Amino acid sequence: MTHDTDPATGLPIGVPVSPAGPAPRPERAVLRGRFVTLVPLDADAHGPALAAAGAVGPGSEALWLYMGRGPFADEAAFRDYLKECEASADPLFFAILDAGSGEAIGHATLMRIDPANRTIEVGNILYTPALQRRPGATEAMRLLADYAFGLGYRRYEWKCNALNAPSRAAATRLGFTPEGLFRQAMIVKGRNRDTAWFSMLDREWPQIRQALGRWLAPENFSADGRQRLRLSALTAAAIPGHALRRATRADLAILGALQGMAYAPNRALLGVEPLPLLTPPEALLDTYEVWLLDAGEGLAGALLLDPRPDHLLVWSIAVDPAQQERGLGSRLLDAVEARAKDLDLTDLRLYTGEKLARVIGWYARHGWRTERVEALPDRRLVHMTKRLA
Repeated sequence: MTHDTDPATGLPIGVPVSPAGPAPRPERAVLRGRFVTLVPLDADAHGPALAAAGAVGPGSEALWLYMGRGPFADEAAFRDYLKECEASADPLFFAILDAGSGEAIGHATLMRIDPANRTIEVGNILYTPALQRRPGATEAMRLLADYAFGLGYRRYEWKCNALNAPSRAAATRLGFTPEGLFRQAMIVKGRNRDTAWFSMLDREWPQIRQALGRWLAPENFSADGRQRLRLSALTAAAIPGHALRRATRADLAILGALQGMAYAPNRALLGVEPLPLLTPPEALLDTYEVWLLDAGEGLAGALLLDPRPDHLLVWSIAVDPAQQERGLGSRLLDAVEARAKDLDLTDLRLYTGEKLARVIGWYARHGWRTERVEALPDRRLVHMTKRLA
């Protein structure tokens, strides 16, 4: 993040936060998804189902290995634990219910709630075997993050035992950024715990949210429930081999300006407003992967992609007119192919205005071929494709 300069001392200071007031505390809300529903934890209502799902007794040891409590030898001890959880306001416990059966299959919390600084943590995540490695596990995390950011929290944290490799991998897969290791941070069950820290920021959430949504979409799963696009690829923060970065809310102004400069010259040729200029920058972050290419102090190019289970759609390539004729457009097209390979996709698609002959020719020189021409009420679009080896 950029910084300001203190006028009295000349030293760097943080940028103003607006609004600077506190966020509301999370409530005992109901959060509904397609696979799971999160509800306030009720020990009597949810305890028996959680126990039956494998949270109690022999075989449950791995579930509790890195947790602050557990394992529990019998349902009575487990119920006492859940009663404490139910009464707690921080951590605030949610039961995770299977959306089909309504049965409890896990729990999670919002915790270390700091309304004044607008930071909050997700933790105490218990996934029974019925939830592990299922879409509902990811959806539960998306629902909680969406709830926290919707309340106005700026920072969303994930912390875990540094030895808990599955938890660290899950944090990265969900789009959290690793921040380092706190050595000898805690004593848990009489043993040392080094804590791995991860975070997600409000300005990063739009891109992460839509990546999680792409993965959870019905079309991303085959008839037998297998994923098509990998979550770790969809949430990736970089394109291998290319110096592009994910856009954030902090980039909205420069993204809008770049799109305007790059596409405004096409108005006269098309006779209508170019399609990329019909969508406001705010909607772009929620709808597309937005990758930015920086050059010095400015923004040189932007790449907007729409990954589908069977192809990668190039929705927009924009280069600052002042930076043109330097090969940046070709670099962005190379990044498209690298992104497709990272997503395990081989089919590339795009569309552009039929009147933009120079643009069509440029794509053709890069191996794209015209597939069809689509007639719209106000324009004609040339659809082009390219298949990677």
